[in-house]
Amino acid sequence: MSDLLSSWRFWALLSAGFAAATAILAKVGIDGVAPDVATFIRTVVILMLTGAIVAAAGQIPDLARVSTRNLVFLILSGLATGASWLCYFRALALGDAGRVAPLDKLSVVLVALFGVLFLGERLAPHHWAGVGLIAAGAGLLAWRA
Repeated sequence: MSDLLSSWRFWALLSAGFAAATAILAKVGIDGVAPDVATFIRTVVILMLTGAIVAAAGQIPDLARVSTRNLVFLILSGLATGASWLCYFRALALGDAGRVAPLDKLSVVLVALFGVLFLGERLAPHHWAGVGLIAAGAGLLAWRA
């Protein structure tokens, strides 16, 4: 069990499962609610949940050890997350969850590209093939026949 809990693959798959549940639950929850209001409610819930986790894990003192550089990039990440969620909820209000979510997951393609361009990461040819397939799959799911 310890090996499983220390595996990035386990946590990534769990994240994918929760992201799928998020799309379906949000699509139902947003019915008749302004997308920005829905995003606000979701954000408050996340703030309370993560605050409780940090407190329960005894990590509140760690907040004082966050460097200025870390803080700047985490704030920028938070702003990007907020913008992403606002756009996602707007898209869900206007479109089908089964077509919105795949386009949203083009972020996987962008992360691969940005990782190479900005972080110096390297992808093998089979990884690029996978990135291409994700892009093609998202396009096919979003395309209206």
